Amino acid sequence: MNQPDMNALMQQAQAMQAQLQEAQKEIVASVVTGQAGNGLVTMEMAGSGDVKSVTIDPKIVDPDDVETLQDLVLGAFTDANTKLQQLAQEKMGPLSQGLNGMGF
Repeated sequence: MNQPDMNALMQQAQAMQAQLQEAQKEIVASVVTGQAGNGLVTMEMAGSGDVKSVTIDPKIVDPDDVETLQDLVLGAFTDANTKLQQLAQEKMGPLSQGLNGMGF
C-alpha cells in the first residue's frame, strides 16, 4: 500500500490554512457598492457585512410613495450582498476546492 506522507499533507494543510486566513482578511477589508434604480439608491457594504453608507438621490424621495423608496433600498442591499458573496467565492473558491481535493 502506498501511504501518503503525513508530514507533507500537514504542511500542505497549514499552507492552505494560511492562504484561507489571508483571503478572509482581504474580504473583510473590502467594500462593495450595491445599487438600485440606476444608481438612485447606493449602498456601501464592508466585507464583514456591515453597511457603511446609504445614498439616496433626493428626486426619488416622494412622501406619497414610500414603498418605492423602501424597495430601492432593499434592492441596493441585495445587490451589495450579492457582490459580497461573489467576492467571497472569488477569493475562497479555489482554496475550498484545494481542501476538498486533499480529502478534508
